[in-house]
Amino acid sequence: MRILQLHCDSIEFTPTKKEIKSAEDIVPESKKLDEVVVAFVAMEQGDDSQTAKKAIVEITASMDKVGCKKLLLYPYAHLSSNLASPSLALSLLKEMESLAVGYDVSHAPFGWTKSYNVKVKGHPLAESSKTIVNESVGEMHSHEGHTHDEGHTSDALKSESKIQSFWYIMTPEGEMHEVGKFNFAKHEKLEILSKYESAKKRAVDEPPPHVKLMKKMAIADYEPASDSGNMRFYPNGRLIKSLLERFVNDQVKEYGGLEVETPIMYDSHHPSMESYFNRFPARQYNINTEGKQLFLRFAACFGQFLMANDFQISYRNMPLKLYELTRYSFRREQSGELVGLRRLRAFTMPDCHAFCTDIPQAVEEMTKRFELSRNVLKQVGINESDYEMAIRFTEEFYNEHKSVIHNLVKKLGKPVLVEMWKERFFYFVLKWEFNYVDSLGKASALSTDQIDVENGMRYGIKYFDENNVPHHPIILHNSPSGAIERVIYVLLEKAALDQKEGRKASLPLWLAPTQVRIIPLKEEFLQHCEALADRLTKQDIRVDIDDRNETIGKRVRESETEWIRYSLVIGEKEVNQPNLSVRDRISGNVTEIPFDDFVADIREQTKEKPFTRLNLSRYMTKRPQIMV
Repeated sequence: MRILQLHCDSIEFTPTKKEIKSAEDIVPESKKLDEVVVAFVAMEQGDDSQTAKKAIVEITASMDKVGCKKLLLYPYAHLSSNLASPSLALSLLKEMESLAVGYDVSHAPFGWTKSYNVKVKGHPLAESSKTIVNESVGEMHSHEGHTHDEGHTSDALKSESKIQSFWYIMTPEGEMHEVGKFNFAKHEKLEILSKYESAKKRAVDEPPPHVKLMKKMAIADYEPASDSGNMRFYPNGRLIKSLLERFVNDQVKEYGGLEVETPIMYDSHHPSMESYFNRFPARQYNINTEGKQLFLRFAACFGQFLMANDFQISYRNMPLKLYELTRYSFRREQSGELVGLRRLRAFTMPDCHAFCTDIPQAVEEMTKRFELSRNVLKQVGINESDYEMAIRFTEEFYNEHKSVIHNLVKKLGKPVLVEMWKERFFYFVLKWEFNYVDSLGKASALSTDQIDVENGMRYGIKYFDENNVPHHPIILHNSPSGAIERVIYVLLEKAALDQKEGRKASLPLWLAPTQVRIIPLKEEFLQHCEALADRLTKQDIRVDIDDRNETIGKRVRESETEWIRYSLVIGEKEVNQPNLSVRDRISGNVTEIPFDDFVADIREQTKEKPFTRLNLSRYMTKRPQIMV
């Protein structure tokens, strides 16, 4: 429950419109209250009678401090993005009203839009905020004079804010420079990353450019009926997302990953789980059911670790690589950080763990995964010039394994940001990641890997050496691409930058929802267009037909604005010649080319990539208009 509490000289409000179907049935009329404490209240998922009782105790205790006995409970949904159902919210509001014995209590109409004027007193205790959570979900927080937004957080997340970090820049030659003394003249993005990471200000002040593009191209949009950070993907977006998922899956399997599937929720009080999720810096979603406190997974780690615990593993099996593409992982990120596809609360994460015999084997394997990650990003259209590397480690690990770290930086071939810790706070001793720096100066991690020295023991995972002696493995945590949604964000941000700098925005051809559009000049040429579309489709090319009754100019322009690479305008001339007349959106040229050569060119651009058919009707006249 979220509460903004004000001690007021007066408040006057008028119900103007029913906002929801379950709004209270009232006769709308103005009401004015003088010398009153106003509690703006938002009921949240997980709130219950116990929450209501705690809230009233807190509110009335504050009222006693200021000597006021009159209370107005004012339902105010805007305080939270994690709202309870309307029926529960109304019942809790009335319950709070009945619990305030000895006080003059009323509530403003529930479910109505209201206009209001409020005059707040000027003393130090006149304004306060409270976050009250069911004991089975979290803790209560109360702050005078300002609002506070805190989800249920792990001990690791609390520790993260207290970490003492030392920041450096390491060059490919292995030299370490203090950040403040490094010359960033040729490394502007690295400087931005350095400032971003040291400040840790992840909230955004304005929407990044990709938000407009994801809507304009009917790829994705916010889902108003869900929790913030949960997105809807339209047919075009689902096609792009599914192709990326398949490509990453194929790459990890080729590397040797064994694909598995694990549950999305776990018992918080399971012996292994209770300690692990307090070692991982993530805000989790909690569910209470049938006497159990469950949480939604924020990674695939624990599912794979529990599975590995049941395996009988020989040193000959090592490194053992388990892999899952999680759809979805859940993290209750802070609302100010949620924008477009950059940072979500529900996301698709390729997660590959390698169980290694010891640190030397882990280091060798991490080097292979470093190359895997670089290749995956390159193949999806994200080049090394698009991202900057950060590497984090304990001082002890660095002193013992300097050459390992130097070699990674040397492989990248450009300076990287270093964060060194005096002591180990989490389960890993080293973590590297590739970060995309966008036009707003925000950095987002893509590929990453970690060397985990704790969880083999925590989960009781064992392997047997050549003498049949059991040992706990070292575990690597790798995502070769980062979240799939974040990859789309980067591709759209790059497209927006191309537009800004005068180039044609586009997606890699293998990800384009439509690769070829056929446009008949007249209806009499439609049959020829259908036959041509059939031929191209058999060659694993996504092709559609703009059969609308619009001018040729408008249809060609719309093909351009939809980022369709190739357009084929079909008239009498095109019907009666063997070659295709191909309009290339990127070059702007129209060329005559044999069918087989055209197919060969597309196949060259999309080779070794997965293919799927159109995710919309072939014919434009049969498609719904997606309102974004």
